Amino acid sequence: VQLQASGGGLVQAGGSLRLACAASGRTVSNNPMGWFRQAPGKEREFVAVINWRGDSTDYKESAEGRFTISRVYAKNTVYLQMNSLEPEDTAVYYCAVARGGWLSRSASSYTSWGQGTQVTVSS
Repeated sequence: VQLQASGGGLVQAGGSLRLACAASGRTVSNNPMGWFRQAPGKEREFVAVINWRGDSTDYKESAEGRFTISRVYAKNTVYLQMNSLEPEDTAVYYCAVARGGWLSRSASSYTSWGQGTQVTVSS
């Protein structure tokens, strides 16, 4: 499966962005999908994940209440709506397909990764 992430950009603190991750090559409707991010000089970290049915989610603590992950099966696409953005959210954001059927915060549980989209939040 190939993943194409888009929607990143430059935004002021307090602003919003909506990231999209479109899958091609095969359907991902049976897999959880996750978003991770990596800031310069830091490890890649978990942001959010959604199960295959779309009715269960998990978020990094600092993203809870500000970010919303969702998926549209007809488009084979997962979204990450990010509100109240902070400079600390600046990173390259990656989407990924989980190997198993459970919600995982570990990058090792994901098998396919997109190329990433840059999000920059200015103060």
